[in-house]
Amino acid sequence: MTVGPAESESPAYHGTPLVGRDAELAWLDRAVRRVGEGCGLKVLDLTGEAGIGKSRLITEVCLSARRRGLTLLRGRATEYERHVPFLPFTDAFADLRQADLDEIPDAGGLAPVLHGRPLDGVDRFGVHRATSALLARLGGRGPVLLVLDDLHWADPASVDLLDYLIRHPVPAPVLIVVARRPRQSPVPLAAGLARGGESGTVIAHALGPLAADACAEHLGAGVPPKEFEALYTASEGNPLYLLALLQARPASAADPTSPPRLLDALLLDELVPLSDRQRRTVETVAVLGGHATTDMIAAADGRMEDEVLDDLRLLLAKDLVRIDGAGRLALRHPVLRSLVRSQIEPWRQAAMHRTVADRLARVDASAAEQAHHVEHALTTAWDRRAAEVLVKAAGQSAGTAPESSAHWLEVALRYMPRTSEYATWRRALILQRAHALAVCGRLRESRALLHEVIALSADDEATSTRIVAVALCSGVERHLGQYPEAMALLRREMARRPEPNLAEVIALTLALGSVAVQDGSYRQVRNEMDHALSLARTLGDEASEAGLLAVAALGEVVDGETTLALEHVRHAVALLDALPDDGGADLCEPLTRLAYAEVQLERFAEADRHADRGLALARRTGRTSVLPYLLLCKAQVGSHTGHLAHALGQVEEAEEIARGFGSEELLVLTLGIKTQVLTVVCPAGDPRPMAAADEAVARAGLRGNWLATNAWGMMGLAALLAGDPRRAREAVLRAGGPDLAGVQVSKRPMFLEVLVDACLTLGKREEALAWAERARTDAEALDLPGQRAAALRCAASARWMAGDQGAAELYLEAAAESERSGLGFWAAYSLLLAARAMAGRPALAPKAEAAWHRGSELAEASGAGALVSLAEAVRAELASGAVRHVPRLEALAALTPREREVANLVSQGLTSVQIADRLFLSRRTIESHLSRVYRKTGVTTRIALAVLVAGHG
Repeated sequence: MTVGPAESESPAYHGTPLVGRDAELAWLDRAVRRVGEGCGLKVLDLTGEAGIGKSRLITEVCLSARRRGLTLLRGRATEYERHVPFLPFTDAFADLRQADLDEIPDAGGLAPVLHGRPLDGVDRFGVHRATSALLARLGGRGPVLLVLDDLHWADPASVDLLDYLIRHPVPAPVLIVVARRPRQSPVPLAAGLARGGESGTVIAHALGPLAADACAEHLGAGVPPKEFEALYTASEGNPLYLLALLQARPASAADPTSPPRLLDALLLDELVPLSDRQRRTVETVAVLGGHATTDMIAAADGRMEDEVLDDLRLLLAKDLVRIDGAGRLALRHPVLRSLVRSQIEPWRQAAMHRTVADRLARVDASAAEQAHHVEHALTTAWDRRAAEVLVKAAGQSAGTAPESSAHWLEVALRYMPRTSEYATWRRALILQRAHALAVCGRLRESRALLHEVIALSADDEATSTRIVAVALCSGVERHLGQYPEAMALLRREMARRPEPNLAEVIALTLALGSVAVQDGSYRQVRNEMDHALSLARTLGDEASEAGLLAVAALGEVVDGETTLALEHVRHAVALLDALPDDGGADLCEPLTRLAYAEVQLERFAEADRHADRGLALARRTGRTSVLPYLLLCKAQVGSHTGHLAHALGQVEEAEEIARGFGSEELLVLTLGIKTQVLTVVCPAGDPRPMAAADEAVARAGLRGNWLATNAWGMMGLAALLAGDPRRAREAVLRAGGPDLAGVQVSKRPMFLEVLVDACLTLGKREEALAWAERARTDAEALDLPGQRAAALRCAASARWMAGDQGAAELYLEAAAESERSGLGFWAAYSLLLAARAMAGRPALAPKAEAAWHRGSELAEASGAGALVSLAEAVRAELASGAVRHVPRLEALAALTPREREVANLVSQGLTSVQIADRLFLSRRTIESHLSRVYRKTGVTTRIALAVLVAGHG
């Protein structure tokens, strides 16, 4: 039977044997044994309806874990504390010894999960990483079992944290067991666990009804078979309901009606023998939840603590109340707590919460700790002091638990009088709540509130609030991809008065320029940006001037005006480097835009420096909205320069934030850059780059802005490396249109390189030559070494395919240009291509070897899997000493019919998977045929094979 000490609802159930769960118990025990043997983290998702036996089963597993010497951490979410951030984790980590915490570096950053207290300067993503590090450190000492029960009641912050641990498994022997009711689970929780199931991190098991024969054998002693069958049928195999029916047999034997109603009556019947005072103690424990200590119970009831202790001794003996190792009191089961609370008059509950809130205030507890009780103490009357506590708690939780912050602000606003006396405060709180909602991804709700603030701020006295709301709202519209709406909102505000405040003009123009950069219309606002710059200089407002310069630099470089962009960057750097972080100005966004402009201008060291400063500032001030952009900026720097150690981790952290932010625009950008990083990091044949590219273009949909263009361009790169040149060509043309006018000008030569290689592979030599010439003219106009190197590689590839021996020199020139710009990855790539172009020429052997060694060293040092694969292929060509670029006709004649068939399909641009489908063979068989084709023909790439087949019919 699955109901026992951990999940029994009546003394009658205490000690009931575990029946009918042998398979589940063995499954969980195997998981515990495996984690004890040092396997990596797995999450076990145990689901089932109320009373089915989840907690009892988990108790058995915990006992097994203790016997095996695992560190056991057990926490539980609760029905009435759904807005207390990280509650189940705080409950679980309460089992840690202080000695364990003393050995953890930077344990202070874990305050939100260890003690339930927000910490200034710690954002929720920092909490996620710190918690993972804590589990890794604990797991380094020995296996850990973390149990999170009743997670269907978990607060949003806990759901986010669990999702992080699912997507980023701790590299240590840690097992997480989650128990929940599937129908009551919030969508983000269910979705995160489902995604974990697809990736293999989460293993799910649903507890079903108990078998009738097992129940009859162990529980039906003395009950006539027909009567037991009727009771079992009424219970639907739910052990809790069955035991309730068995307990109430005299009433249920003749008419086994609704089990839940009988269960309620049975549970409440346990309270009947209690005295009034004892029953009041039970009710107080039910109301206080996590704050149910002896002194709090005494305070809430207005009694002496000794009297409370006398009651608790009896209640503990009756198993109505339980106490854990940390001295926390709770009713035996959440169902019992829910039923007891439902019997207490609302005004009595409010009075108890009010007493606890007052007590917490006297002991200087954090506002977040008080907020839960303050909220439940409110009825219909306005209480300014209570509102101040809620607002303070919202501010403390804004960085780590924005959902809770938004909730507490909503509670304060709900009771605030709608009078002129409170109009200013109301607008400020609505604005604060809108910001919290935006941070946690509820962008449409945030936009609705911002429109309300704008409408409430029509008078001149509220102008400053309205300007802030309009600027924030334009940012929300931008994240939603609603660029025309954002522009219209800003234009209307700028036209409100004939002589607006100069500072307001600057703020609104800055927002206008930000929208224009993203939707590709910067040229249309260039004059207004110049005017705002002159105003900022007139006012001596250096922070605003720096912000405007950063936006202007990014706008100009996207349009290909690199000279003007570089001038703006130099001025912005001079200002921002001199401004202090704590000078009162918000420097996060200017630093972000400046770093992005510097990446486009190939000033990688400066971009990395400014991104680092922006990250430190954003984390310290809770500016989570700019974190993903800064992380993506650093990832791009790493992927270009060949410093890949952290690039993938930075992209994944940015993706975590982007998926929780609710902005498709941000997610499209993130997935596009993730594709770029993965194509560099992953070895040949790895499916991850194409998977990221597929999702990026799917989310981009019909968008026509530079974010979508970048996503389609990265799809082209991933498809080319995956051996699908036809799809690569189509993706790049989809990105920019037939003439590639839609491609970002400052990145067009690199996109053209993908197009040239794809066309050459497909045998479209004339088209490839035309695109190579386009790359040359674009690169000359940009005057950026990296883009010039891309154009040189385009020309070199076209020559190499034609058997022109001058290709190697162009590749070497491209390598020199790349190194001049700090593009370590592209320098290594160019050197390896140069070595390949010189293969088979004895006179150039020393030069080829030198190029290969230098390219291989750079590839190995960077950790670029794509380059390592290329280096191995080129080494084979150099070792064979054969001329590779002009294979002979006899080589094709040596192929078998099947090998010729495979070679012909490769020349048509088909991938190995497509060829396998066409020929009804396995992919492995196709790869084996290709290996023999390469060996017989002397070519090592699909491009060369396609040219060989096309050239010889």
